[in-house]
Formats: sequence, C-alpha cells, structure tokens
Amino acid sequence: MADLAPLRDALRAVGADPSLVLSPEAAHVVAYGHHVVSVQSVPGVIVLAERERDAIRAEVTVVAGARLAQPVHLCFGLFEPRGIQNVRLALVMERDARATFWSHCLFPLAEQARHAMDATIRLDERAELVYNEAHYHGLSGGIEVLPVARVSVGRRARYRADFSLVSGRVGRLEIDYTVEVAEDGVAELTSRVHGRGEDRIAIREAVHLNGVRARGLVKSRVAVEDEASAEVVGATFGNAAESRGHVDCLEIVRGNAKASAVPEVRVTHPLAKVTHEAAIGSVDQKQLETLMARGLSPEDAADRIILGMLR
Repeated sequence: MADLAPLRDALRAVGADPSLVLSPEAAHVVAYGHHVVSVQSVPGVIVLAERERDAIRAEVTVVAGARLAQPVHLCFGLFEPRGIQNVRLALVMERDARATFWSHCLFPLAEQARHAMDATIRLDERAELVYNEAHYHGLSGGIEVLPVARVSVGRRARYRADFSLVSGRVGRLEIDYTVEVAEDGVAELTSRVHGRGEDRIAIREAVHLNGVRARGLVKSRVAVEDEASAEVVGATFGNAAESRGHVDCLEIVRGNAKASAVPEVRVTHPLAKVTHEAAIGSVDQKQLETLMARGLSPEDAADRIILGMLR
C-alpha cells in the first residue's frame, strides 16, 4: 500500500487539506525522490507515471472536451535532509479541455537537495489551463530548484501559470520558461518569490506572441533581504499583427540584498505592440508610515508590505 503519511503530514504543516489533494474524485501523481508512490486517473484525465533510472517521468492528458470539476494534483517532494529529484513532465490539454493543476513541491527537511523539473506543456485549440506551482521549503537554504518549461498555446487557447516560493528559504532558484502563443491565444505568467539569507534567485520567463491577436503578460513579484540576490528577466516578443504583450516586474530590496530587473521586449511586426514596466527599491515609505501609525514596529510593517506584495 502506498505510504502517503509523509505527504499528509507535509500538507497539513503548510495549511493544505490532504483530503482534497488525495480525493477519489481528483487525478494525482505523488512521488518522493525517484519513487512513484501513487497515481490516480479519473474520467477525463489520463495519468501515467513511472520511475526511470535517474528521474520520474509523468504524462498527463486531459481529453478533448473534458471540464474538470476537481484540480489535478502533482505532488513532488523529498522528506529526507539529502536527496535529488528529477521530474520529466509531459502535459497535454486536448481540444476544448479545461482544467486547473496544482503542483505541490514539498521539501521541509532539505539540507542539501536538488529538485529539477523539465516540463513540456501543450494546449490544443480552445483549451484552458490554470497551472499553480507552490513550493514549501525548510529554513536551511541548502536546496536547488531548477524548473524548465516549454509551453505551446494553441489557437484561442488560454494558459495561466503561477509560481510561488514564499515559504521557507529559497536556496538557489533558476526558472527558465518559454511560451509560444498562437492566433487569439492568451498566456499569463506570474512568479512570486521571497529570498532571505544568502538565497540566489534567477528568473527568465519569455512569451512569444506568434499568432494574430495573441496576448501575453509576464508578471514578477520578488522580495530579497539580508544577503540574498535576484536577477529577473521578463521577455515578450510581438511577432504577429495585433498581438499585445506586457512585462511587469516589481522587486523590493532590504538589508544588503541585491536585485536586477531586465524587461526584454521586441516587435517584429509593425502592427504588434509590447510594453514594459520595472521597479526596484525599498519598502514604500508612505505605506510604512501608515502601518507604523497603527502601532506596528518598522520591521513588522515592512514584513506586512512584502507579504501583501507576494500574495
């Protein structure tokens, strides 16, 4: 029988309900390190997962026309201080399919660990996908997280992705996402990361608007403090008539932390339009003064402001 107790304990520790993640009505994959612990398909979703020599390979297909009432859960983690987890994910949303995915990445005890995700995601015509990836780390800072994704958004399809790493120490994070958007397709990418100590954060997210009237948004919210550093590149390329894209980056810096933001925009069609905005700085002084006037210390007020930005 699958040992799901470590997963249940970890989910409870971060405020999630294990009964929802492991519901009989919800498709899921659960893997610890390179061991597949549990796999479940449900009507409308085909889930396959197996252990390879040095990785977990998972394939998830939401069949044409399916409308999923329950999210699909992808639960990856390490529950020992040391370890490596490589995940190769292939996700397909067939024509007119709609689904929400939650990727729970749990590393509460990691002291020297590495988690690498190599994902290919394909949305066929008129498919809709919401993909939420939430990381939960311990306080050691000794983990490397290396997610790579290549996403294809088909004609009139909609893709929304949210990456969150605000619980525990980041360690070393390197995000590399590339999204190709076809005619009338929409892609929205949001990343929210909080770095502390000596954490190192590198984010590159690129959206290629290749189809007529394609839309794209790359949005990042990053806070770094102590000796942490962050390098954020948000890129959008307008390659077709009436395509529209925007890059929005906001970073807060405290202590001796360092941050850079590089909005990369390019237009190769005269009827395309791409815009950008980037801001790096300390906590807003007016917000700080308002909270302090309500009785908060400067430190608590700054923490509240950062928490609000990362929500």
